[in-house]
Amino acid sequence: MSIIDIIIRIFVLLFALSVHEAAHGWAALKLGDPTASHMGRITLNPLAHIDPIGTIFFPLMLIVMRAPFLFGYAKPVPVNPLNLRNPKRDNLLISAAGPLSNLAVAVIAFMGMIILKFLDPNVFVSRGGFSHLIFLILFNAIRLNVFLAIFNLIPIPPLDGSGVLMGFLSDESAQKYDRIRPYGMIIIIVLFMTGVFSVVFSIVYGIIIFFMRLL
Repeated sequence: MSIIDIIIRIFVLLFALSVHEAAHGWAALKLGDPTASHMGRITLNPLAHIDPIGTIFFPLMLIVMRAPFLFGYAKPVPVNPLNLRNPKRDNLLISAAGPLSNLAVAVIAFMGMIILKFLDPNVFVSRGGFSHLIFLILFNAIRLNVFLAIFNLIPIPPLDGSGVLMGFLSDESAQKYDRIRPYGMIIIIVLFMTGVFSVVFSIVYGIIIFFMRLL
């Protein structure tokens, strides 16, 4: 991985995380909770969302280990359910806003890729030059944002998928389901260590490459 690749991946990661958290805060504000807004979290400035472990240490560790991908997470956006008009429904929408925002960025980046391919038909095979730099940015934006969306939609607390799932459960079932929250990070780490996420991401990566070849 070259220096240029590392810089691009870090830039794309910070932008993707900022979009994700800002979307949570924006959704909360629209649904009646201004907590994130008052804390300055509805912004694309990555400094407002940085988590020392998830945004700095973890990505740097992956770079040092020469991992084929770059991943991370930001500080969760605070939400006060007392301010929500319909806490159960609104929490579902707020939870879904983050992953959906990443999918939206991926779609926009893919549209940019289509335009880039039209302007430079050889951009996928050429190396160097401004168009290739834009290609790398767009490709990493597609890949990382899709990965973030799918990862966060996994229904394991504290991931967003758990908030989405709880919105569909009865109050009793939601309370029972939420009991796994203290063990959520342990479950996620185990899934990482056993390679489950690697398999999922490999499948997603294959799908992305398939659509890229259709251009």
